[in-house]
Amino acid sequence: MTTPSPIELAIAALRGGRPVSIGSTTLLSVETATQAMLDLLDPGRRAPMLISAQRATALGLGNEREVASDSGPVEVSHCDWLDREAGMALADPGRDVDRAPVGPLTAIAVKNVDEANAALTLARLAGLLPALWIVDAEVPVAIDSSDVCAATTAPVATIVARAKLPLDDLPASQMVAFRDPASGEEHVALLIGAFGGKPPLVRLHSECLTGDVFGSLKCDCGPQLKEALRILAEEGGGALLYLRQEGRGIGLANKLRAYALQDRGLDTVDANRRLGFADDERNYGTAAAMLRALGIDQVRLLTNNPAKVSGLQHEGIEVVHRVAHHMPTNPHNADYLATKRKKSGHLD
Repeated sequence: MTTPSPIELAIAALRGGRPVSIGSTTLLSVETATQAMLDLLDPGRRAPMLISAQRATALGLGNEREVASDSGPVEVSHCDWLDREAGMALADPGRDVDRAPVGPLTAIAVKNVDEANAALTLARLAGLLPALWIVDAEVPVAIDSSDVCAATTAPVATIVARAKLPLDDLPASQMVAFRDPASGEEHVALLIGAFGGKPPLVRLHSECLTGDVFGSLKCDCGPQLKEALRILAEEGGGALLYLRQEGRGIGLANKLRAYALQDRGLDTVDANRRLGFADDERNYGTAAAMLRALGIDQVRLLTNNPAKVSGLQHEGIEVVHRVAHHMPTNPHNADYLATKRKKSGHLD
């Protein structure tokens, strides 16, 4: 039986509302920890909250952010009214319009910036809001900030299964399943036809449940996926990597939170920032590791996203040619696609 990695255990603990120690700092997810767990680990009710700089700005702590850098973590001191429910009201920007004014809030100096940054990154890897309680307790799940750094900067993809997969109107295909040993995430590569001795045409497709499965009109992901398969079939062969990076890496629940913020007037980039995430949380190291495991070190990349080109090249995969991949707009995604071009540098 495979032993879970420290990162897998830590992610499972945070998702389950249990504490995790990173170095000398013990943390609970504001999103998943119950009031009972918070009372158990913080009986004196002194636990401060750890949030991102972006979230601190949204909460009006901009004048106190001399204690942190523009992109660094911010610690909010505890006060009598700051219980689990109030903490969620502060952490979730979807409640900003509905909740009553809160405060006063006071930002205090983060004692260990590396551990705090690693903690926020761990929460994002778990698909949770980057907001954590800092508690004073000894817990069984303990990792170092270097474990988090290794999981995000040196991805590994291990082949765990492969099988033939006949598909409608496609050449002979097989699917190869990979597992990231650091996080436990599973990704797949769909190998279509034959490469013909030249760098294969490759599409990196990030999972999109709303678009790929339900046909959402808010994005162009579903049509992109179908068209990519058609192009690969027309080419006679290639590879489509289906990556578990829902919502540009923020997870399904947070993507829906971002959608709700977009309904209130924010664009897709600003909505991610308001949630405490970067514009795009995806990392293409795992995709590069998958390609290497398949014996591919040169590709023709089907994309309009320059970050995918630079991401693969940074990881040692040569992109010999970029093939444009355009979809028609509709009234629901026109602004979304325009924002990707204007703010994320997507190419025409």
